[in-house]
This record gives sequence, C-alpha cells and structure tokens, in this order.
Amino acid sequence: MKRSAGLPLSYRLAVVSRSLAALLGGYVLASLFSVCLALLLPLPQVDATLTGLMLSFVIYVLAFIGCFACRSAWRAWLGVLLPSVLLGLLGGFAYWMQQP
Repeated sequence: MKRSAGLPLSYRLAVVSRSLAALLGGYVLASLFSVCLALLLPLPQVDATLTGLMLSFVIYVLAFIGCFACRSAWRAWLGVLLPSVLLGLLGGFAYWMQQP
C-alpha cells in the first residue's frame, strides 16, 4: 500500500491556529464590541444593548473572514487580539466612569 504525500504538519497546524483564532478570538472580539456599544451609545439602555447585540454578528463574521484572509496565523491572532484588548480597556473605562 502506498501512502500519499499529504500536507505538511506545519500547514495543518497553521489552519488549526487560524480556525481557533476565527472561532474563539472572533467571539471575544464580537462580545467586547457589543459590551462597548451598550455602554457608550447615547441611547436608552435597551436600545443600546440591542444595537450592540445585532452589530456583534457582523463583527464576528468580519473577524472570521479576516482570520483566513491574513498572510499568517500570527497576523490572524494579532488582528483579533489587539482590537479585543483595546475594546476591553475601553469597555472597562466606560463601566468605571458610569459607577457612582
């Protein structure tokens, strides 16, 4: 029996890394975006929350597509985690400012 020369392990690991960046990192990015909009929009709380929730689906899809459009898996992770950290800091600051 002949074994076919499959794809190299490094390529397979890069695809797994991009998939994890798209699934997990995209979820984190979308949820932090939703929280930031809910805290920062000058709307009633219900409307701001629903707006953030609806737009989070768009952000999740864009992050998912962006992870597979990057040149490398490192750039995919960086493209998801860097905005997530910034949104986390912005959301934390906005929450802190609203506390009495």
